[in-house]
Amino acid sequence: MPNHVHLLISEPKKGTPSTVLQMLKQRVSRKMRKNRHRAPKAQLAFTFPKFAADLRQFWQPRFYDFNVYSHKKKKEKLEYMHANPVVRGLVKHPKDWPWSSFKFYARDEAGLLEIDAVHLQ
Repeated sequence: MPNHVHLLISEPKKGTPSTVLQMLKQRVSRKMRKNRHRAPKAQLAFTFPKFAADLRQFWQPRFYDFNVYSHKKKKEKLEYMHANPVVRGLVKHPKDWPWSSFKFYARDEAGLLEIDAVHLQ
């Protein structure tokens, strides 16, 4: 998504989910500020302020978590994540969103991101 990310993660072996997200946000922020949006040609272009490198804060300060407590809830959350780009009008079908895990779960195909399978049964 252009302005947020959805992740389905398990508890890390070391640290907490907050630490994982902190590290992710730091790395992305530093890279975006350093590169000033020189994206690869194959990457979708999103409108992003040219002054972003000068912003004091790149990410929102908080994240919203939800404890997934059942296989049914895992499936529900994955379906929500896959539908999100469609609902936002960015693509017509979840398979068209390049950063989605949809193809991995629907067709067992690799995508742009490496996926650790979430067992749904």
